[in-house]
Amino acid sequence: MNNKLPSRWLMVGLMMFPQMVETIYSPVLIQIASRFRVSGEQASQTLSVYFLAFALGVVCWGRLCDLIGRRPAMLAGLLTYGVGTLLALLANGFEILLLARIVSAFGAAAGSVVTQTMLRDSYQGSELARVFSVMGMALSLSPVLGLVSGGLLADGFGYLGVFGALLVLAVGLLLTAGWQLPETRPAATTRVALWPLARRMGRDGGLWRSALLVALFNTMLFGYYSLAPFLFAGLGLSTREFGYSGIALALATLLGSLLNKHLLKRGWLPSALVRLACVLALLAGLLVWASQASLWFLLPMMGVVVAFGIAIPNVLSQALQAYREVAGSAGALYGLAYYLLLGLGLAVAACLQDLGVLITGCGLLALWCSRRRST
Repeated sequence: MNNKLPSRWLMVGLMMFPQMVETIYSPVLIQIASRFRVSGEQASQTLSVYFLAFALGVVCWGRLCDLIGRRPAMLAGLLTYGVGTLLALLANGFEILLLARIVSAFGAAAGSVVTQTMLRDSYQGSELARVFSVMGMALSLSPVLGLVSGGLLADGFGYLGVFGALLVLAVGLLLTAGWQLPETRPAATTRVALWPLARRMGRDGGLWRSALLVALFNTMLFGYYSLAPFLFAGLGLSTREFGYSGIALALATLLGSLLNKHLLKRGWLPSALVRLACVLALLAGLLVWASQASLWFLLPMMGVVVAFGIAIPNVLSQALQAYREVAGSAGALYGLAYYLLLGLGLAVAACLQDLGVLITGCGLLALWCSRRRST
């Protein structure tokens, strides 16, 4: 193994980009529906298709982490993402756009699973928890950056401007990773058969509840990016104004990160912080449900983002403690589980077309799951 630690800034960028490139697309959903002559529900389903393909990509790149190394797996994933982005830019039909989204998502999955695996290679114990706290802030901030930039690009250049920006990002990430990314795979990496590992993990009830928590909090967050464009349009607001809603969510992101760090320093256990986040998400979901007929629903939505910023780093940092010797393959299967659940959650969101009901339901399930997880 190359003992050189990967740049934390590069790790942050690679961790952020899968969610950022997803939400930069959100403000153009209405334009996509109009351009390709499909319904809003069909346009929203492109988000659920994205995450289903993402789940398959997590398995592929996570497995390749152990077989060929972290660095080549990341570079291959970024190249695949770039090909899908170019296809989206050239798409002249909705079916081609869906195919492009599938290819893009499959490649972008490397940014999630390979980055997490490299971090688990490089850090342990409390230091790993601190690093994941920073990554948690990045995970919650990345959709906000995507939303604001997507709104500006959509308003100024339409959906082609968004896809063009995504292609530039793909090329930039590939070149930067090729120049700076080291190999971190330990010499003692165990190459186990995937099926026995899957059976071992499948019997781990705590791991399943952990995956469900990750999926539920992401469904709450990405449910906003899927459904809010239509709420804003119903209120007579533009895609640019929808993009600016990301500023409010950015403030909530900062608050959630700072609160999480403060409580960790005060000695709070990760399990207690996750339960706190679940209660906060449920209360915020009820308020979103009550207020979504007006722009005031953004205030409780900020509470959902705060809860996300508290929950996700504490769940992810604890999830695979017992699988360090097969981190890449275990991360692949863990990611497959929660991204499939997320894809299902977003499919439900597209059918419901009701943000408040979605968040309240996810909050209830998350609270039940967190209580079972701690027993």
